[in-house]
Amino acid sequence: MTRHETTPFLGAGTDAGARPRILIVDDSPAQRMLMAAQLRRFGFDVLEADCAERALEVCRSQEIRLILSDWVMPGMCGPELCHRVKSDPDLSYAYFILLTSKSERADIAHGLDRGADDFLTKPVNGDELRARLKAGMRVIAMQHELSEKNRLIGQTLSELQGLYGKIEEDLLEAQKLQEALVRERFRDFGTGQVSLLLRSSGHVGGDLVGFFRASASQVGLYSIDVSGHGISSALMTARLAGHLNTASPRQNIALSHTAGDFYRVLPPDEVVRRFNELMSTVISTDLYFTIAYAIVDLDSGMVDFCQAGHPHPVVQRVDGAVELHGQGGLPVGLIEEADYAPVRLKLCPGDRLLLASDGITECPGRSGGQLEDAGFQDMLAARKALAGPALLDGLVTDLESFSGVSEFPDDVSVAMFEFRGAEPGR
Repeated sequence: MTRHETTPFLGAGTDAGARPRILIVDDSPAQRMLMAAQLRRFGFDVLEADCAERALEVCRSQEIRLILSDWVMPGMCGPELCHRVKSDPDLSYAYFILLTSKSERADIAHGLDRGADDFLTKPVNGDELRARLKAGMRVIAMQHELSEKNRLIGQTLSELQGLYGKIEEDLLEAQKLQEALVRERFRDFGTGQVSLLLRSSGHVGGDLVGFFRASASQVGLYSIDVSGHGISSALMTARLAGHLNTASPRQNIALSHTAGDFYRVLPPDEVVRRFNELMSTVISTDLYFTIAYAIVDLDSGMVDFCQAGHPHPVVQRVDGAVELHGQGGLPVGLIEEADYAPVRLKLCPGDRLLLASDGITECPGRSGGQLEDAGFQDMLAARKALAGPALLDGLVTDLESFSGVSEFPDDVSVAMFEFRGAEPGR
C-alpha cells in the first residue's frame, strides 16, 4: 500500500503534523478491532469506546472531531449518543457517522433528526468508508474555518463596542459642554422675562437659543438652527455662541465698539449680515444656519428683529391671539452679500414673543403629517394661562402627545420673551 493510501487524511483540518483523531463506538470488541486496524492504515489516531456512556466520557476528556458509532448498543443507542454529543455546549463540533444495518427511510430520518451527519451500512466497504471520511474531514475543515472567522468577527465586534463606548462617553461630555452654552434658562428683567427651551434630538444637536443684555434697557434674543445634525453642527453652534457672548463684548458680533468700554447695539439686520459675511469669508464649511434675532426694549416693549430662513417669530397677545411676523429671508452662509430685511413690532403688557426652531412646526404626528404653524398656534392658545418655563414644559408635553414619542426626530428649541411692562406709578 502506498504512502498516499495509508495516510490520506494527515493535516486535513488538524494542526500541522497531527494525526486526525477518530472515536469508534461499538459494543463488539471484534468489530472495534477490525475497524480500528483499517482506520490506522488510513492514518488516523484511533480511540475506542465499548458503549455510548463511555464514549461521552472520552468526548469530555479529549477533543474528538470524528465519531463512528454503531446504531444498536446496550443502554444508550447510537442516535441518542449523537444527540447528546451534538447538544452539549461544552463539546466541540464532531462529525458523526452512524453504522447500521437499518435501511428503512423512517430509521434514516430518525438518525438525521438526532443530528447524524452520515450513515454507513454494515458490512462496511473500505473504499466507501474512505470516501465518507474524506467528506467528513472537509466538513470539519470548513467548520473550523467558520469558527475561526466567527472568533475574529466576535473579537472585532468587541473592539468596536469598546470604541463605541468611548465615543458614547465623548458624546456625553460634548452634550454637557453644549448644554453649558445655554448658561441660563430663565431670567427676570423686571419689566419682562426670558425663558429658554433646548432639547437636542441626539446627544448633541444644531440648535442654539440664548439671550444677552445688550444695554441698560435692551435685551438681545436669538434662535439659531445649524444645518444637519450631530457633532459638526454642534461645533458650529459653539462657535456662533461665542459671537453672541457679552462676557467678551469685543467678540460679540451684535455690538460695535465706540470708545473705551462703550459699545453700540447694532440693528438685527446688520448683525445677520455680519454673520453671513463671517460664514462667507472666515468660516470655511458647507454648513449654513437659519436665525431669528431680536432686540427687545425693556421699557417700551418695542422689538426690532431679523428673520433669516428661520420659522416666523410668533407673538401671542394678552388675549391669547397668535400672530406670525417676519418675511422669511435667506439662510445665513448660502449666498454672499445676501440682503436681510429689518422688522419692527410692539409688545404690550401681557404679550409674549417666541423664536422657535422648525423642530416644532415640522414635528411629525403619530397619524402622519406635521404640526405646522397652525398646530403650534393651537398649542399656544390652549396654554395661554401658563407663563415662563411652565409654558415651555407644557409645549413639550403637547408635542410628545402629538408625535407619540418622547425623543423627537429634530432638535426642539424656543427663546421666549414675555413683556410685563412698567409697574403703575413708575
